[in-house]
Amino acid sequence: MTAPTARRVEPSVEVPISVTVNGEAVEAVVPARQLLADFLREELRLTGTHVGCEQGICGACTINLDGEPVRSCIMLAAQVDGSAITTVEGLSSEGLSPLQQAFKDNHGLQCGFCTPGFLMTLSTVDPEEYPGEEGIREAISGNLCRCTGYGGILQAVRTAWNRPQDG
Repeated sequence: MTAPTARRVEPSVEVPISVTVNGEAVEAVVPARQLLADFLREELRLTGTHVGCEQGICGACTINLDGEPVRSCIMLAAQVDGSAITTVEGLSSEGLSPLQQAFKDNHGLQCGFCTPGFLMTLSTVDPEEYPGEEGIREAISGNLCRCTGYGGILQAVRTAWNRPQDG
């Protein structure tokens, strides 16, 4: 008796998906191995989602998936079928959101590469669950910035959350 031959899955398999992105219905056929970040950036031209480390560590690629922050660089586009996605472009339909305005007013960005990830993470956070200065630091702990030293970012969050600076 001969051993069964292993079945090879072709990497070119495509998967149909139906998602809501920034409030708009999107139907697409995506390669089974296409990353969500690449789908958003290349197919939908939502380039505010940045790709930094490509390992889910830096947080630059953070988007909101069904109201939760997720790293789009380590998730496949095929996994989001039936979901609602918000990218930084969808934070406000008119002008800047209060959080975006606070980042602008408090110099919470320098090169701006990490900013969309911070904004997307913070847009899902309930400030009441993160009291005090340590709470703010915990809320942003999954996002890395290599330029600002975090001072402006912390002040922007304090401003958006109406918090004074701790002594």
